[in-house]
Amino acid sequence: MKEKYHEYIKENHSFDKMTMIGIFCLITVIAGVFGFVYEFIFYYFNGGMKEFYWRGGNFLPWINIYAIGALAVYFFAYKYRSKPLKVFLISVLSSGIIELIGGVGLYVLGDGFRCWDYNTEILNFGNIGGFVCLRSVLFFGLSSLMLMYLIVPFCFYLARRIPKKVFLSFSISLCAIILMDEFYNLLIARILELPRASDIYKGLGFHYVNFN
Repeated sequence: MKEKYHEYIKENHSFDKMTMIGIFCLITVIAGVFGFVYEFIFYYFNGGMKEFYWRGGNFLPWINIYAIGALAVYFFAYKYRSKPLKVFLISVLSSGIIELIGGVGLYVLGDGFRCWDYNTEILNFGNIGGFVCLRSVLFFGLSSLMLMYLIVPFCFYLARRIPKKVFLSFSISLCAIILMDEFYNLLIARILELPRASDIYKGLGFHYVNFN
């Protein structure tokens, strides 16, 4: 295991463009699902451990901002993977900026709409307008270490071990399903006034966190 770690840190991992697309697709899926699981558990405790809440606006258990953050961390921090502290600090800074810009952008463009509000949550020290707090960016920093030293090497391993056509078919198809779900709920359902995932799930009795 130690040898594998040093190999990952020191080797210059090169893949062709299509294989890298497949790797990014896997990171997108894994990070978004991880975000959903984290928020599913966190809001259970935040709500007094009385009920679980479905997070995100999709049919599938996936949250887009975690995928965006994971890809950003990869691009900004991958070349520093031999220095975990530097990876952590870059991840804290980049995820905090993404969260702040995303939260403020939704609030301004969506006429006060919020997908999250740290003003209403536990452990919200360092809170800035409810858009970002110290607890969240520290968690994202720690999660990014898992991304950089577990998820990314795992994706590299799959890309090498699985036949290229199989790897690309699997990773791209999985990501495409996720993104079609996102595209439907974000745009198509709104434009055509069709039922969104949240409408259907609420009708089935699922609980959502409401910030407005």
